[in-house]
Amino acid sequence: MSTSSASGRPLKVGIQLPEVEREVRWPELLDMVRAIEDLGFDSIWLGEHLLYRWPDREPRGPWEAWTLMAAIAASTSRVEFGPLVACTNFHNPALLAKQAMTIDEISGGRFILGLGAGWNETEFRAYGFPYDHRVDRFEEAFTIIRTLLREGAIDFDGRWYQARDCELLPRGPRPGGPPLMIGSNGPRMLRATVPYVDSWNSWFAETGNRPAGVPALRDRVDEVCRDVGRDPADVARTVAVLVRLPGGAGRLEGDYAQDSAPPVEGSPLEIAEILRGFAGEGIGQVQLVLDPITLESIRALQPVLADLDRT
Repeated sequence: MSTSSASGRPLKVGIQLPEVEREVRWPELLDMVRAIEDLGFDSIWLGEHLLYRWPDREPRGPWEAWTLMAAIAASTSRVEFGPLVACTNFHNPALLAKQAMTIDEISGGRFILGLGAGWNETEFRAYGFPYDHRVDRFEEAFTIIRTLLREGAIDFDGRWYQARDCELLPRGPRPGGPPLMIGSNGPRMLRATVPYVDSWNSWFAETGNRPAGVPALRDRVDEVCRDVGRDPADVARTVAVLVRLPGGAGRLEGDYAQDSAPPVEGSPLEIAEILRGFAGEGIGQVQLVLDPITLESIRALQPVLADLDRT
């Protein structure tokens, strides 16, 4: 997976679409998607969640992610896109591999498959997915997904999943399928995936939302790479970055983010300088999480791209 922008900017810059900050209908989402592509951003991202509940407000849920990603594939022509990240435990893994290959075909080879084990017990319970042994289940699912995408066939009989004499046909536009990204900092998850993934991602709360928070996580990934015999340079590094713009009042998130990091804010030049700091720490792509997430916010960041392109 390339981490250099075609424009020559020091790192790729993507936008995460709305989740549960407010209810956003498809026409507005489509306007955002087209603006992200037209304004020169590098990528589009969306979380895969089903339902959030809080003790002090009404429940909310986002639209189903894979349906939206197919629509994004058909509505764009240049940008990369993908889930940040897909929860393997919501899916039959062989079918998820087929979905990923199909969306990559629709997009002409612009899909990035971000994967994780999930964390929000509320949606697991509400939709009937088992919450126990999440990492055990992820490891089996990941084996099936990456083998089908990379090799095209698998015969697997595990404790949690089976894919007996399974083939992934037809093949998509890229011989090895879409690039894989792991969204985790857990030692076991990293050891299971680093030998195979193209990139790693961390949420902004884990870095403190600043470049200074990157080295400790970067070193952790480097150490796992060396332990499993992988060149650390072969695993691209990406992080989400929370950016607050005028009108932002805090981003509605799950309970895991009670101690969220301070947002990046300021003039376009100041925001661009912080993003350069992430590039200086080895980050090849950032996924901007905007507060507020509106079409106006996306447009307001175009000067940030212009300044980065002057680097």
